[in-house]
Amino acid sequence: MTDRWLQRLAPPLSGLLMALAFPLAGQGWLAWVALVPLFVVMPSRPWRSGFSAGVVFFAVTLYWLNLVMTVYGQLPWALSIVAYLLLAAYLALFWGATCWCSVRIHRALQVPLPLVAAVCWVTFESVRSWLLTGFPWGNIGYSQVNALWLVQSADLVGVYGLVVMLVLVNGLIADGVRRHVAGESLPWRSALIVGLLLGGQLGYGAWRLSAAEPDRDALQVGLVQGSIDQAVKWDPTHLQHTLDRYRQLSAQAQDPDLLVWPESATPFFYQNGGKRAYQVRAVAREQRAYLLFGSPSYVRQETDDEIAYLNSAYLLSPQAQLLGRSDKVHLVPFGEYVPLWGMFGLVEKLAEGIGDFVPGQLQPLSLNGHQLGVLICYEAIFPELAQKLVSRGAQVLVNITNDAWFGDSSAPWQHLDMARMRAIENKVWLLRSANTGVSALIDPFGRVVAQSRLFEPALVEGTAYFKQGGSLYTRTGDSLPRLLGIVVLVWLWQSRKKKL
Repeated sequence: MTDRWLQRLAPPLSGLLMALAFPLAGQGWLAWVALVPLFVVMPSRPWRSGFSAGVVFFAVTLYWLNLVMTVYGQLPWALSIVAYLLLAAYLALFWGATCWCSVRIHRALQVPLPLVAAVCWVTFESVRSWLLTGFPWGNIGYSQVNALWLVQSADLVGVYGLVVMLVLVNGLIADGVRRHVAGESLPWRSALIVGLLLGGQLGYGAWRLSAAEPDRDALQVGLVQGSIDQAVKWDPTHLQHTLDRYRQLSAQAQDPDLLVWPESATPFFYQNGGKRAYQVRAVAREQRAYLLFGSPSYVRQETDDEIAYLNSAYLLSPQAQLLGRSDKVHLVPFGEYVPLWGMFGLVEKLAEGIGDFVPGQLQPLSLNGHQLGVLICYEAIFPELAQKLVSRGAQVLVNITNDAWFGDSSAPWQHLDMARMRAIENKVWLLRSANTGVSALIDPFGRVVAQSRLFEPALVEGTAYFKQGGSLYTRTGDSLPRLLGIVVLVWLWQSRKKKL
């Protein structure tokens, strides 16, 4: 009876402990031991253990989805909870598949379980980041973003390198527990190898932080946080009030080179011109600064003469000339478009005011001989988008977003942590302007130099620097999960005829 209850309770405990490693609890150290209960009982029933741990983890980490669906999606509470639990169950499938594959390969090929678990975990985390448009929120590597010595290695292999170390350490501890209970010798050799890897990772981080390149090509920035209530954001009667707030906050900036307004800061079609567009251009002229701001846009399709809507960012010169437009390429399902509209006609889109958006083109914007890479909203959670922008010449990343949907929950802080990882991976500055926060100035090492509070109008000022060249990760991208994915496929192929 005791063993049965241990097998049932250990996986959910792991899910809960791992969730506590993320904001708002923010106990990142827990991630180094959170998976131990799961890994101890995993060999006896791998799929069920991984799935139950995953359900608890995602249900706790993504609790704020109920707020999004009920307040802004107008869903009844009962339907919201069903949708939220279905998403948690879908994401938990990847944890279940990870545990099942790990145990199968270990038994068939005698590969050490901590090693195979680390390889499988990275593989399925990677698959989760692109399958069905992808949802990489909750990657366990982000739990370590505040451990600055540790996370600098992300500029070599991305956030997935942190996942490898977390799973190796958890797996090794669990292996030691199982061996101790069975009266077997402890895995000292494996512990030494993992210890050396971890020590090397920490040493690299310490060297990176101490050997920072001298800063040059400074950029004085003002990150404007309008804190416009989502309930009135698209109300035409509040448009002038919205513009007045952004203009007043921008006027407080002290000699800025660049002002950044959030996603959809101008909830009208700037490209149509008119009085409101003139007021936006006046800000650039009056402040004698470049102005980057979010606004919806549209293009007319040549084939059928229909209008396609885009979620865009415009860049104006200090003379109010349009220098370029960057469009969002990774859209939010049910937020900016409804998948398979013809089949789900009863499902409404959360975003108001405009029909379905379409993806645009990923391209940096030119600013006085330099390049800005713009990530709109939750594009910041996809490592490959930031990597592609920097590899194409972006010397500063800018994340404009509207996190008002999340309310006063942990989601804005989770979103911020993922944006910080993009700066670390590519070793560039990241400027983040969020409608209701958290707006922040982030250096290439993931340190938050300045930030705003949630749900307060604010102007975050500071100095960023253009960085040329990026990092090894910028040049190689997510080669680590691709390589480990091949390893998993080879292992599964080799184990197909093994009797377990």
